[in-house]
Amino acid sequence: MEPISKENPVSGANALIRALLEEGVDTVFGYPGGTILPVYDALYDWQDQLRHILVRHEQGATHAAEGYARATGKVGVVIVTSGPGAANVITGLSDAMMDSTPLVVITGQVGAQYLGSDAFQETDVIGITQPITKWSIQVRKPEEINDAVARAFFIARSGRPGPVVIDISKDAQTGMVTTPFKPINFIRSYNPTPHPDEEKIRAAAAIINEAERPMILAGQGVAISGAEELLREFAEKTQIPVASTLLGLSVMPSDHPLYKGMLGMHGNIGPNVATNRADVLIGIGMRFDDRVTGDASKYAPDAKIIHIDIDAMEFDKVVASTIAVHGDAAETLGKLLPLVESHERRDEWMSLFDRCDASEREAVLEPELGRKGDAPMTIGEVAAAISRAAGHEAIAVTDVGQNQMMSARYFRFKSPRSFISSGGLGTMGFGLPAAIGAKIGRPDRTVVCMMGDGGFQMTMQELGTIMQYGVGTKMVILNNNFLGNVRQWQQLFFHRRFSQTPMINPDFMEISHAYGIPSCQVTERAQLEPAIRRMLDHDGPFLMEVAIDPTDMVFPMVPPGSPVSHLMLNPDTVFEP
Repeated sequence: MEPISKENPVSGANALIRALLEEGVDTVFGYPGGTILPVYDALYDWQDQLRHILVRHEQGATHAAEGYARATGKVGVVIVTSGPGAANVITGLSDAMMDSTPLVVITGQVGAQYLGSDAFQETDVIGITQPITKWSIQVRKPEEINDAVARAFFIARSGRPGPVVIDISKDAQTGMVTTPFKPINFIRSYNPTPHPDEEKIRAAAAIINEAERPMILAGQGVAISGAEELLREFAEKTQIPVASTLLGLSVMPSDHPLYKGMLGMHGNIGPNVATNRADVLIGIGMRFDDRVTGDASKYAPDAKIIHIDIDAMEFDKVVASTIAVHGDAAETLGKLLPLVESHERRDEWMSLFDRCDASEREAVLEPELGRKGDAPMTIGEVAAAISRAAGHEAIAVTDVGQNQMMSARYFRFKSPRSFISSGGLGTMGFGLPAAIGAKIGRPDRTVVCMMGDGGFQMTMQELGTIMQYGVGTKMVILNNNFLGNVRQWQQLFFHRRFSQTPMINPDFMEISHAYGIPSCQVTERAQLEPAIRRMLDHDGPFLMEVAIDPTDMVFPMVPPGSPVSHLMLNPDTVFEP
C-alpha cells in the first residue's frame, strides 16, 4: 500500500478504508446507500484485505459488531448510509453504551452544502447520538477523516469502552486527502486509564484482611481488562467467594470451588442472601445495577463496600462505597494482590452458600431440570443439555427474556468471553445478529444462540446474512407461543391478565428451509438429546426449535422493589434463610 502524500493523493473514501486497515480492522458490518456510496466504491478495491458483511438491517449490523467485539475484545466496525440508515443504528449504539462495548459506527451524510436544509435522507446524526455514545463527530472536509478515525478508535477501545460515531458528508468522501494516517494514543483532557491511588489500595487491603464474611462481585470490567487470571489468584489467596453479574458470567470458571453463581433478580440464592450478610463487598468492574441491588436502601446493610472501576462516574451512583478505587481492574488487582493476606478456607462463611445451594437445588433446580416423560419441556433443561453436550465450551449468545435468564443460570463456562447478552438495555432482537458477529470473530468456537420466539422475530431477517456467508451459528428457538418474560410478570404481579403476550407464530421450519438452513423441531423430551447432538455436529448453521411449557417461569426471583435477600422460589414460596 503506497502511502498517501501530496504526490499520491487519494479520495476521502479511500483514505477511510486505509485508516481502518491501519487500525487493524479485518471485518466490518454494514449496508450501503446513497450518501455512503463513495466509501463502498472504494471498498471494492480492498475486498481482499477488508471483509464486509452485508446484513439485512442496520440494527443487525450494530448488534453483529457488538457480538464480534464481545467475543474477540476488538473494536466492532459498522458502515451505513444517512437518514434511515443512520437512525436504524440507534438501538445498537444505546446497547453498546450501556454494556461498554467498543464500536466505531461510520455513517454517511448529505453534502456539507446541504446540511440543515432538510435534504433527502438528512438526519441530525450528531444531535441524536451524542447522548448515547462516548464521542461523535461530523466530518465535513476530506482532510479531517484520518484524525477522526484515529480519535474514534482510541476513544472507543480505551478506558471504559463504548461506541463512537463518525458522520461523514458525501463531499468529504469524494474530496482528496494528501496526508497519511497516524494512529494516536493521547488526547488532551481525556484520561482513560487512571492509575489507582496507592493509599486507597492499602486501605482496601486492610479492610479485606480484617474481613470475616467478604464476597467479590465480579462484573464485565474484569473481562474487558483481561483480569480473569488475577481475579482467580486474588480469590484463591484470600479464600473469598466470587459471584458475578449477568455480563460478568464466564470471568471465572463455573466449576471453581470459590465461584458461587450469579447475582441479581434471577441470580442464585447464595450470592443474593450473602450480599445482605457480608461484612465486606468487593465490586470489581461492575456498576451496582438495580437488577443486582434490588431495593438499594436495604442493600448490604452490614457491609463495607470496596468499589473498583475504571469509570469514576459509577462511584456512589447507586450504592455508597467505603473506598472507591479509580482504576483498571487488572492493574488494581495486580497491586492489591501482594497486600492481601493468605487465608484459610472460610468454612463457616462458605456453609451459608452450601445451605442456600441445597435449598435452591430442591426448590428450583429439581423442578426445572428434573421433569420426565410427557411433562412439557423447560427452558432450563434445554440450556443445561446444550451446555453439557458442548462440553461447557460454547459461547452462549442470548436474546432477552426468559431465554436469557435461563441460559445465564444453566449454561456452564470454562473459558472467558463465553457469555454474550444485552444487559443494560435489554434489547430483544439482539441475539441472532450478535451470534453472527461472535461466530465471525471466533470461528474456532461453537457459538449457540438462545432465543425466544418473540425476540427471534425482531431480527430474523438476519438469517439472510447467515445464508449468504455460511456463518456456522447454532440457533435455538425456545417457543412457548408467548412473550414469556412479560407473561411471567403478568402472572405474578398483574393478576394473570395476559394482555398482548400470547403469540401466533409462523412455521419456523419453513422459514429456515427458505433460507437454506438445516433445521429440526423438538416437541418431545426424547427428541431433545439427539437433536442437540445433530445441531452441534453439523458443519455450518443449524436451527433447532423446541416446544417449551408456556407456564414455565424463571426462579428464583427478587420481586421489584424488594431487597436482594427476598427471593421467590415459586409463585407461592419465599426463601427463608
